[in-house]
Amino acid sequence: MTVFIYPGSFDPFTNGHYDIARRAAGLCDQLFVAVMVNSQKKYHFTAQERVEMASRVLKDIPNVSVESYNGLLVDFFAAKKARAVIRGLRSESDFRFEAELAAANKLLLPAYETCLMPCRIDLAFNSSSIVREVAAYGGDITHMVPPVLVPLIMERLRRTEPRDT
Repeated sequence: MTVFIYPGSFDPFTNGHYDIARRAAGLCDQLFVAVMVNSQKKYHFTAQERVEMASRVLKDIPNVSVESYNGLLVDFFAAKKARAVIRGLRSESDFRFEAELAAANKLLLPAYETCLMPCRIDLAFNSSSIVREVAAYGGDITHMVPPVLVPLIMERLRRTEPRDT
C-alpha cells in the first residue's frame, strides 16, 4: 500500500490546500493530511479546529485521513510507513524552502522522500496568511477557501475593533 503524507499548518485550510490534497490522493492508496503543531508558531485556529476544517473539506475523498501531529515530521513519516511527503509549490521561493526542508529531513531519516507538486496557476497567490489578512478586513475570501469554511473563518478573523487611520 502506497502511503503519502501531506503536512502543513493549514491555518486556515485554503483552496490551494484542497487542490494539492485532492491531486495527491489520486496518486496513492492512503493520504494522511498531517496538521502539524509547531511551538514556534502563533496559530489563529487550534490544532483541533484545523483538523476539523480539513476533515470537513476532504470528507468525500475516501482515502484521505486528517490527523494532528506534534513532533518531528520524520517520526510521523516512519510511524505511518509512508513512501513520500507531498508539498505544494506556489513560487520559486517555496522551492528553495522546501528543498532545504527535504534535505534536512533526509539527513534525519534516509528513507524520507519528498514530492513537490506545483499548484494550479490560479491559486499561485493564495496562502493562509493572505486569507487571514483579507478576512481580518472583512474582504471577500470566497475564492480563496472552500465555501463550507467561509463563515467560520470570517467569524474568527474579522476585526471588530476600530482601525487606526
